[in-house]
Amino acid sequence: MVDLLKAEYNVEVEWRPYYLRPDTPPEGMDLPDYILRARASGADERLQSMAAQYGMDFNSPDRIYNTRLAHEATEYANEHGKGIEFHKVVFRKVYGEGQDISAWDVLRTAAEEVGLDAEDMQKVVGGGAFTSKVAEQVTLAQRIGVTGVPTYVINDRYAIVGAQPYAVFVNALEQILKD
Repeated sequence: MVDLLKAEYNVEVEWRPYYLRPDTPPEGMDLPDYILRARASGADERLQSMAAQYGMDFNSPDRIYNTRLAHEATEYANEHGKGIEFHKVVFRKVYGEGQDISAWDVLRTAAEEVGLDAEDMQKVVGGGAFTSKVAEQVTLAQRIGVTGVPTYVINDRYAIVGAQPYAVFVNALEQILKD
């Protein structure tokens, strides 16, 4: 959907980090009961349907993964001109394949898939090169009121929260163009 918006409206997209559950331990954690109950009542069906419209698989993970390394690896990918591609692969690995993106083998495979040097990425990211940058971006997201993922911020003024149908983005962009 983001690619379609970019093509139709010539928008620029930047993926920025946000920790939905900053208390997630490095090894991840079991899903809270309220999420399991929501799934049982069909909450994932809308997301699966939306994903299918764009030829994607969507399967909710069974655990909450710690995303710190994935966010920092994405910054590494950004510096090497592969940020969006890397983000897409990581997203697919979690929501399409159910893989744990806190694991280096998963992140290394994603790096290789987009043409990055996985060894260098692990060395640089593992050395903490992007820890403070990601922390600053997360703090900025909190400061501007982000409370959920995904949140799409348009022109630093408008926010669309959650996985929304394409028409919601089109309506927002059309309104912005009118203003």
